[in-house]
Amino acid sequence: MRPFFVYGTLKRGQSNYVRLLAGQTVSETRAWLPGAALYTAGPYPFLVQAVDLVPPGSTVFGELMEVAPAQYQRVLALLDELEDFAPGRAGNLYERIALIVQTDAGPREAWVYIAGSGAEAAIRHGRLRLITGGVW
Repeated sequence: MRPFFVYGTLKRGQSNYVRLLAGQTVSETRAWLPGAALYTAGPYPFLVQAVDLVPPGSTVFGELMEVAPAQYQRVLALLDELEDFAPGRAGNLYERIALIVQTDAGPREAWVYIAGSGAEAAIRHGRLRLITGGVW
């Protein structure tokens, strides 16, 4: 089962961690994603990897959440709902893709929710601001 790389409201100490991940994980470790940036216009961030939106040397910092096997499908469904993601649907707020993230123990493949096409368009039109330093 693929872990989740979280970088916003799903990180430890944030509101959606308490609601959706607390008590559902078997490990929670520091992780980061080079070549990515965060943007926001409000209460949550969007992660992007588009070359024209990522300043040189940018990295997003977050956590790698490994969900307990017995809870995995339920948590996956809850996270997809939170991120307004449905496989194959046009117009998702976020897309869920598998990426390699870095951890202190080495690289790991993880699910990452990235900005959907509408959010990327809003960034390109200047409606979201860059979060410098890659930390929400």
